[in-house]
Amino acid sequence: MNAKLLGLLAACLMCAALSARAEATLYAALGERAGIAGLAEDLVGRLKSDSRTKVFFKDTNAKNLAEQLRDQVCAVVGGPCVYEGATMAKSHADLGIGMADYLAVVELLQDAMDAKHLPFSVQNDVLARLAPMYRDIVTR
Repeated sequence: MNAKLLGLLAACLMCAALSARAEATLYAALGERAGIAGLAEDLVGRLKSDSRTKVFFKDTNAKNLAEQLRDQVCAVVGGPCVYEGATMAKSHADLGIGMADYLAVVELLQDAMDAKHLPFSVQNDVLARLAPMYRDIVTR
């Protein structure tokens, strides 16, 4: 194997190891499964009571929603959870969610993370990992 290819392979392995470590660190920074569960419960309470978002969640089972959010966030941040709920596109298709609605949810998530005293860098990492979902959530 030539030296360039060997160097590239070593760099790829190192990046993969660093990425796995970063995910494990983010999962730990969120308080692992219990911390993420608490964050999800806090967020659901905010979603169901905030005047900007409660219309979308009025008929939603709070406990089930918190469990789905817990599993999804846990999986997205590299935890051992598996999200088995509906896809974001399917679960949001008929809700008519606009960008302002989406941003209200992001704001409430930030408020929930602030309430858990999560560092700004952790919050940014969580938001960056969740952000691509907006394509499947915002439908108008």
